[in-house]
Amino acid sequence: MNIWTVQDAKARFSEFLNSCIQKGSQLVTRRGEKIAVLIPFTEWNHWDKESRKSFKDLLLSEENRFNIDLPQRGAAKRRSVLKL
Repeated sequence: MNIWTVQDAKARFSEFLNSCIQKGSQLVTRRGEKIAVLIPFTEWNHWDKESRKSFKDLLLSEENRFNIDLPQRGAAKRRSVLKL
């Protein structure tokens, strides 16, 4: 991944874009701090499709969606019914 300063990316945008297309992702820095990444459309399209799973796929997936400790079903104690 090539590293570009904001000033260089702005001044040489065509070269910046061509470098992204030919060599892959390009990192942009401002005052030495990483602030952005330019990625080829095919890579972005892949990540976008991965992030848009259907609701059904999310419900049926094996991976954890939350870090919540839930009690096992049937383990909760029930209160007895009051008889009047």
